[in-house]
Amino acid sequence: MQKNPVSDYVIIKAEQDGVQVIGLTRGTDTRFHHSEKLDEGEVMIAQFTEHTSAIKVRGKARIFSAYGEVEAGK
Repeated sequence: MQKNPVSDYVIIKAEQDGVQVIGLTRGTDTRFHHSEKLDEGEVMIAQFTEHTSAIKVRGKARIFSAYGEVEAGK
């Protein structure tokens, strides 16, 4: 089974209520295509696909990926 090069996963853990996770499309026009709201302690596992080129996180959260860990928000 060959790995799809755009199938990287990220894990988002909300550090406060109301963290927004927004998926952005690929193509000539970048648009929002999906949005989720997480409460404190909730975790979302997201995947980059042929349709999702970026994930925006709004609010205080920890983001884990194969490239390391980052914190969003203040």
